[in-house]
Amino acid sequence: MTSQLFTKTLNEHYKKELPFVVYSMPSVLKVKALLQKSEEVYCAENYKESGFVFAPFHIEEKTIIIPNDKSHLIETEDLVFVSRGGKERKIGIQSNTEKGSYLSLVEKTINKIKEGVYKKVVISRKETVSLKEKNVIKLFLRLLKTYEKAFVYCFYHPKIGTWLGATPETFMCIEGNRFKTMSLAGTRKISDNKTWNKKEKKEQQLVTNFIVNNLNELTKDVKVSEIETTKAGDLLHLKTTLSGIINFDEISLKTLCDKLHPTPAVCGLPKEDSRTFVLKNEGYNREYYTGFLGELNYKHVKSRNTNTRNVENNAFSSIKNTSNLFVNLRCMQVKDHQAIIYVGGGITIDSVAEKEWEETVNKSQTMKKILY
Repeated sequence: MTSQLFTKTLNEHYKKELPFVVYSMPSVLKVKALLQKSEEVYCAENYKESGFVFAPFHIEEKTIIIPNDKSHLIETEDLVFVSRGGKERKIGIQSNTEKGSYLSLVEKTINKIKEGVYKKVVISRKETVSLKEKNVIKLFLRLLKTYEKAFVYCFYHPKIGTWLGATPETFMCIEGNRFKTMSLAGTRKISDNKTWNKKEKKEQQLVTNFIVNNLNELTKDVKVSEIETTKAGDLLHLKTTLSGIINFDEISLKTLCDKLHPTPAVCGLPKEDSRTFVLKNEGYNREYYTGFLGELNYKHVKSRNTNTRNVENNAFSSIKNTSNLFVNLRCMQVKDHQAIIYVGGGITIDSVAEKEWEETVNKSQTMKKILY
């Protein structure tokens, strides 16, 4: 489908106030949109469904799905990006009162960690910014142009809300019985000419250890990569890749997701204690921020031979279930002509409140860059 027809079809669907998701995988030119045929709310009950899932931070709440069999899929590889035009406007940070509240909560969290109650807690906040551009599809195109290496999406449902994001973090990629996930933590600006400090390395290792320990309860075949520095927009993070094989005939995908979500990268350690602390002290509902989203149980045809003319070898192609799920970070909710931007950071015993605030300010620029 041409880019003109793609954007026209998407806009017409949006004007009808029907659910859709438009997205692009990291470093992939193809852009997909799944257009639901009705305004009904569908939920993923056992993760055996096929479609695009949108899961909240709170595991007890319903995971929304745009089902493949209730929707129409469109794709394009030549999408023309909308020019941002004009002069980029610098958007101010929150007021001193809001900053003070965040610093107080971070200090409280550090004290609890020092008491030995927690090892790490992820504390977040939200900012509200007036929107100059009201067309969310244009905002999506700006995100797509700005963050080519991220998973970029726009999710709309008239009964759920409108969300956009450009997340750098994979939650789970599955092909057949093979899985891959990542441990991502630690944040600093590319312009900061510094090495990773003790706090950042420790924070990332806590996330890695949690994932390894939980995966080992499901499979012994877990491979852990060396730590590397990865770029996400104007920020750098520490990343470890974890992969292996799980028998999904014995262990369900839902069991695997429930075991890992939410990871210490978005919640804390111990998992349940940290989540209770977050719910009690953050003062707002995260909703789908720090949940996960993406393709669930898509059929992928894989041939033994990449030469499409070799009919004989292509007869041995296989069809595998694939799921590509991402953590909903660097995101915003569009509501009442405003953008609600969600940001947070991992607090450990080595945290300094002012630096934690600065980290959230840096992260908020991911969304602010495309608003004006």
